[in-house]
Amino acid sequence: MLRSLFQDVHVQSLMLAERACVYNMLINLMETREAELKGLGPDFVFGFVQSMDGERDPRNLLLAFQIAKSVVLRGYDLGKFTEELFEVTSCYFPIDFSPPPNDPHGITREELIQMLRDALTGTPRFAEFLLPLIIEKLDSDVPSAKLDSLQTLIAGLSRYQHKDVAEFLEGLWASLRREVFQTSSEKIESAGLAALTALTSCLSRSVLHSDAEDALSSFLQLVLKDCKPHLSEPDLKLVWPSAKLLQAACSASNRASHIVTGAAMPALVEQYNSRAQCSHRRTLLEVVQRFVQSAKTCDNEESVFLAFRPSLCSMVFSALTETDSSLRITATSVLASLAQQAGLLLDSDVELAVDHLTRLLLTEEDDKVSLAVVECAGALAALHPEVFISKMIPRLKNEMFSEPADRGDNRVASETPSHHAVRRRCLSALAAVSSRPAVVQVTTPVLLEVLSAAHTGGVGGVVFSVEEVVLACHSLQRIAQQVEDTEETGRCFHDVIVPRLLSLALQAALQGEGSPAGRSPLLEEEVLLAMVPVISTSCSRLQPTLAGQTASRAVSLFLDGDVSFLPGNSFPSNIQLLKQADSWSRSQMVCLLLGCVCSLPRSVEVPRVDDLMAALEEMSCTCSRPLAYTSAAKCFAGLANKRPPGDSLDSLIQRTVKRVCGELDSASSPLRTQAFTLLIWVAKALLLRYHPLFTTLTDKLFSLLDDAALGPAAADGFWLLMSDSVDILNRGCHGDVRIMYRQRFFSENSAKLVRGFNAAPQEKKPNYLKALSNIVNKLPKEVQVTELPALLSLLLEALLCPDPGVQASTLSCLEPVLADPPPALVQQLEALVSRLLALTGSPAMVSEGEGLPRHEREDLLAALHPRRLLLPRPRGFAVSDPSSASAGPTAGRQEEAGEEGGCEGQNRLVPVGKSWRKLILLLKHNQSHPGRTLSGKVEPRGPDDAPRPPPHPFGSSSIPLSSLPTCSARVPPPSSFPPYDMFLL
Repeated sequence: MLRSLFQDVHVQSLMLAERACVYNMLINLMETREAELKGLGPDFVFGFVQSMDGERDPRNLLLAFQIAKSVVLRGYDLGKFTEELFEVTSCYFPIDFSPPPNDPHGITREELIQMLRDALTGTPRFAEFLLPLIIEKLDSDVPSAKLDSLQTLIAGLSRYQHKDVAEFLEGLWASLRREVFQTSSEKIESAGLAALTALTSCLSRSVLHSDAEDALSSFLQLVLKDCKPHLSEPDLKLVWPSAKLLQAACSASNRASHIVTGAAMPALVEQYNSRAQCSHRRTLLEVVQRFVQSAKTCDNEESVFLAFRPSLCSMVFSALTETDSSLRITATSVLASLAQQAGLLLDSDVELAVDHLTRLLLTEEDDKVSLAVVECAGALAALHPEVFISKMIPRLKNEMFSEPADRGDNRVASETPSHHAVRRRCLSALAAVSSRPAVVQVTTPVLLEVLSAAHTGGVGGVVFSVEEVVLACHSLQRIAQQVEDTEETGRCFHDVIVPRLLSLALQAALQGEGSPAGRSPLLEEEVLLAMVPVISTSCSRLQPTLAGQTASRAVSLFLDGDVSFLPGNSFPSNIQLLKQADSWSRSQMVCLLLGCVCSLPRSVEVPRVDDLMAALEEMSCTCSRPLAYTSAAKCFAGLANKRPPGDSLDSLIQRTVKRVCGELDSASSPLRTQAFTLLIWVAKALLLRYHPLFTTLTDKLFSLLDDAALGPAAADGFWLLMSDSVDILNRGCHGDVRIMYRQRFFSENSAKLVRGFNAAPQEKKPNYLKALSNIVNKLPKEVQVTELPALLSLLLEALLCPDPGVQASTLSCLEPVLADPPPALVQQLEALVSRLLALTGSPAMVSEGEGLPRHEREDLLAALHPRRLLLPRPRGFAVSDPSSASAGPTAGRQEEAGEEGGCEGQNRLVPVGKSWRKLILLLKHNQSHPGRTLSGKVEPRGPDDAPRPPPHPFGSSSIPLSSLPTCSARVPPPSSFPPYDMFLL
């Protein structure tokens, strides 16, 4: 059948569908009758070559490439038709294909590239044809062709032997060197370096014979000949491309690492020692670091840098004593890299390194250097914990508990800026070095001693500020996150850290009931909130047995006042922490209960959970202090989220909802805010686990949008429902969080929100708009784009709302889809731009208070610049050239909308640069003042006091974006503008 097909049928003269039938028939036969096809020998290959020759349709080419790939990978006999098969497939290399819009067949350029690449690189027999072709294509000026060629070379080299590439080594090296030295694309440079690594790795696989030339050594000598001289240039102009090439070769194999480092490292060491400029020394250190990181060392073998150990250590330690901060930062990075190489740092070197790092921690004022030192200390402590235990940690402790060096300063230690900065660095360093259990046993008592000293008022005049106490808590939390999860560390947190924190907080609470004078810093809300994640993180990582004990202890403490497990047990008996509503200091300790019981694994049963939740419900509905009733509500929600489903949970929720709704329905109740807080947190807990009673709470929340007092809070409540909570109800705390809960909530409730908006009185509509934007804001972008057409009219309405909070929320909601606007948004472009123009002076864009945070405003402004945007361009619109922003009053390129070119009254393509607000302000100003440019300078004027029209640089009414300058005028925020008439323009 095949002989008849190949001899009697000219496949390329058939119609498209018929050719596809031929290819599919060949694919099926190769799957089911492979032995018979291989029995045909080279005749099958010859017939396929004839059938494919001249194919142009992408759908059929994908099938033909699949056949060619199977031929070369499955061992078909190519015979004398090897070159013919290569030629008939390689004529399509590199692929240049752009699928038409809305292509129903789904053929992509990437699919074609990958299938052709598999066919071309599938056999070493193609090497003699493919490598010259790749060298030729690398001379192309098309970046995509270069990138495809390099990636194909990498794929082929993984299958080739050194004999397949030996003939083309010089040509390949010349092309790869050019792509790195003269690159205009980071992707091409990276691909070129990866290709050099693949080529070196291919040569490294060659077997050495006594009578044969070492192909790897010969090739690397060629590389070193071209690159090594640049390492010694006076200006170091080409040191980085040369170093990158050498490092790429170095990373290919252990043998390559020995050859390259043996030749390059002496030159780098010599250059470093001979240079006086810190910038040159920093560059050379960075090159050395890249070599250390790229060198490949086999297991159980000594480092290839062992011969250069003294020189490397000398370079690093000398750089750590330099005055240049950048050089010191680089030195810390190199030191961390050297520590990763076995045998490069002796014990004496590690001790010296720790001494240098400690000195820098205690004396360095540069924050960047301090951060680099802390990171380096953390890396070294993981490898050499005993040195840090004996040398660094005691010195840091002594420094933190000592007075400032400047005895003449009358201020206390914590008020001295430099001493406070030292303490801050010490606290950060203690956390960074605590990744090993042995170190944690030493550092955590120091941090707990800081809290104790702050509570007692210090010893010997040592006083710790509230900020320093918070930093100590953050350090404890970081330790709990990063330390190795072992039984030893679990015992440390269970037996020491958590009980000590509870004890200190309780002591502070009992003392705080007296005179407010001399109140303990541990009573401050920010300190208690910093303690919560320490306890929460610790409990979330406990083993089941210890976790159960922690839950039992915490419940006994807060329900029964059992203080037997607390250190320093001098507390009064029968302390009722959840029933002392009149004691503000005791009631706010409920936030620590949240950390103890709400972060435990769901498999851990909390004892007396019904009694505990009843007490929490009572506290959340009756306490008057925000921290206490909010923490009680969150703790109640956290327990409800993890409770097993059943009648017990349903009855508990129904009872709570009844009580909450009773308070909310009473307009005169003084506890409505507390009830609303409990409502929103319980609603979130049930939403995350898809509990059916969630609908009841949702309906109540929607009804509150019409409430005069709680309406704005209810709108903000939807943000809480859709957001990830940091300290509770998340997967890190083992919460019951179902996938796609946001999408489900939106699909079930968006219609209710729209109906409520349509029925609400005008003064209540902003609440619905803000709730809508809060919900849509947290949806995945794919869902936003899908749902935008139905909601766009409401979102545009929200931009007209006078409430800055509604404006800010809506702008944040629109920002993700503006970078790639869907058709529905493009159709409403005129309405969108008119509303954005009205917002140029809104507090949502210029105020840090009620509006967007600064970073969110910048992200929004950056997103509001699609590549082309048709805006009605007023007369006298001026766009400044970035290259001449400060060149003078007439600098820049300007465009006058007038009768020239017959474009009066037409829309013109206007670029929207990164600063959207600047452009909008220019438009707004020019609408009010035709003929003026917002440059802050006096324009030349004619005899009749009219502005002289600038030359028109464009001759058509439609201008491509690439030909337009970017708006770069420096415009102050609208809030700082004087009236427009005050400008001298």
